[in-house]
Amino acid sequence: MTNLSLRPVATVALLVMIAAIGTAWGFQLIGGVMPCALCLEQRVPYYAAIPLTLVALALAPRAPLLARLLLLVAAAGMAYGAGLGVYHAGAEWAFWPGPNTCGNTGADVRDASSLLQTLETTHLVTCTQDTGHFLGLSFAGWNVVAASLSALLLLFSVTRRVPK
Repeated sequence: MTNLSLRPVATVALLVMIAAIGTAWGFQLIGGVMPCALCLEQRVPYYAAIPLTLVALALAPRAPLLARLLLLVAAAGMAYGAGLGVYHAGAEWAFWPGPNTCGNTGADVRDASSLLQTLETTHLVTCTQDTGHFLGLSFAGWNVVAASLSALLLLFSVTRRVPK
C-alpha cells in the first residue's frame, strides 16, 4: 500500500465546510435571507468541525492517532448536521411537522400597547417554509449535500495512512 497522507482529503472536506458556512452567512448578510431557528442549529456542526479539522491537519504529522480521532469527531458532527438538514427539508416538504420552537420572532413584547407596532416591524421566519431554492434544492437540502459530503470526506481521510 502506498504511503498516502490524510491531509489532502481532509483539506478538501475543510474547504467544503468553509464554503457551505460562508455561503449561508453570505445569503444572510448580503442577500438578506434571514435564517430560522433550525437553520441556525444546522450551522453549529460546522462551527465545531472546522476548528477540529484545522487542529487535526496541524497534528497529523506529529500525532496521527489524535488527528484521526479529531477527524472522526468532526465527521460525526457533520453527519449530525446532515441529519438536521434532512429533518428540516422534510418539514419544508410537510413530510413531518417542524419543531415547536420554529416561527419564534425573538421579539420581546411586554406592553400590549406596542404589540401592533412590534408585529408590523417583526419578520416571522418559520422552519416549514423554505426561504429559497437553488438548482432545485432548498438551503436545507443543500446543507444535506454539503454536510454529507464533508462527513464522507472526513471519514475517508481517516483511512489514509500518515507518512512516518
